[in-house]
Amino acid sequence: MPFRTHIGAPNRITARFAELRAQDRGALIPFIEAYDPDAETSMALLSGMPGAGADLIEIGVPFTDPMADGPIIQRAGQRALKAGATLAGTLAMVRDFRRHDAKTPIVLMGYFNPILSYGCDRFATDAASSGVDGLIVVDLPAEEADELTRHTTGERLELIRLIAPTTDDARLPHVLEGSGGFVYFVSITGITGTRTASTEALSFHIPRIRAATGLPVAVGFGVRTPEQAANAVRIADAAVVASALIDTLATHLDAEGRAQPTAVRAVLDKVRALSEAVRAARAGAGPRVG
Repeated sequence: MPFRTHIGAPNRITARFAELRAQDRGALIPFIEAYDPDAETSMALLSGMPGAGADLIEIGVPFTDPMADGPIIQRAGQRALKAGATLAGTLAMVRDFRRHDAKTPIVLMGYFNPILSYGCDRFATDAASSGVDGLIVVDLPAEEADELTRHTTGERLELIRLIAPTTDDARLPHVLEGSGGFVYFVSITGITGTRTASTEALSFHIPRIRAATGLPVAVGFGVRTPEQAANAVRIADAAVVASALIDTLATHLDAEGRAQPTAVRAVLDKVRALSEAVRAARAGAGPRVG
């Protein structure tokens, strides 16, 4: 199946995956938590990621009850909230980013409560005007997605759906109905940053997801190292790396949780290493699974 297209100019996510597909290259999608450990540091990380090799960027919206996140990202969210993170502040970060980068796709990942409190209609308008391209709302089931999509569809904000290993073939089409951008395959059962999916598991699940959709498939929740990212894009279309980057940042905070001068460079160096592995992953390789 072809990747999803739109009337008029393509969404940045669609355009980026089409470009990468033409190059037979997978995508690296690094993650940052907005305002972790402060607004200035997270903005420096966001601004530096495209130059370090990010193909798309995922920004976490801090929330007080992040039920899908492991301890590493939970602590990042706590630091961010302490620093004054809000949904409005996260959108302001994206607006600032768009002043110098009009091409890199930005995806917000978070929970429905902050959006509901902000107001779904207002949020859709503000997110689109700020330069957001896609949304991952972890706790919004397919059966209730119209609470948000009736506002986001007209703004061409892609709602990216999560598919778990436990999502069976019968439910896949239902979950994927109305989805866009790419499919986020949660490669492990459980919370983020705890373990890694095997090649055998990816080789089983990715083809069955491809059979249900023409959207690109990204692998997340279990990708930490360059080798794991490279393996993911040999089978799927993208690798999402979150906990490993947040963990790197955390090791460059002082005793009070403030960023040391080495923090931004350390995280961006990690992104560069991941990007190099992803870019080289398919060189000389045979056809991908699925």
